[in-house]
Amino acid sequence: MGFLQEILASTRARIAEAKTKLSEDVLEQRIAALAPPRDLRAALLRETPSVIAEIKRATPSRGPLKENLDAARLAAAYEAGGAAAISVLTEPDFFMGSMEDLQAARSASPPLLRKDFILDEFQLLETRAAGADAVLLIVRILGDSLADLVAATRALQMEPLVEVFHSEEMDAALGAGASIIGVNHRDLETFEVDTQRTAKLAAGVPDTVVLVALSGVSSRAEVEELADAGAQAVLVGESLVTAADPGAKLRELRGRP
Repeated sequence: MGFLQEILASTRARIAEAKTKLSEDVLEQRIAALAPPRDLRAALLRETPSVIAEIKRATPSRGPLKENLDAARLAAAYEAGGAAAISVLTEPDFFMGSMEDLQAARSASPPLLRKDFILDEFQLLETRAAGADAVLLIVRILGDSLADLVAATRALQMEPLVEVFHSEEMDAALGAGASIIGVNHRDLETFEVDTQRTAKLAAGVPDTVVLVALSGVSSRAEVEELADAGAQAVLVGESLVTAADPGAKLRELRGRP
């Protein structure tokens, strides 16, 4: 079994367990009590290039990134540093994430993106009920169900960030009506990074779509290079989480040290 397939098997088991503990009716009641979601697309376009700052506890390749990470405190530092949005990685078995981290990050004001391996509409209900404003949908793992999950996300008034890795996936994302597309520089099977992927795929993206570069960004020069290639936003995780001062690092990436 490949690495990605291991993650997906774990995710399916987690979804099945969650469905035995919490009903869709309860999640829908929680959603009804929430304020409307914040607009991720508008937030990303307020500054070009903008930065989505990620809360991530670990990676399969590096292990734990920061001891005693406090999601609420890190979200506050990201807000102070000018993050356009905050991404929270919630996958528990390989990335040490949790829905509790997502809920903790709600204390900050930027739009909140849940980053996980979304396979089922039940996860979308979980996401919105936890207070998130947007969700990551990965073309590579969704196939023919992509368009249905895009529609289900919007039915909950959230906007999906649709992740692609190559040109065929870009075509699928555009065909599903994605308005925010992220090019993942990291191969989910090998975890190798190619930061030129955004440049390779940007030409096929219409002006109506917000293009986000994902993974492998650690300097202002890299942010500028990706902006020149066509990205209107970048998502940065490891270099922010591991920084001595995440807020200062974020300002540096934004060109505002």
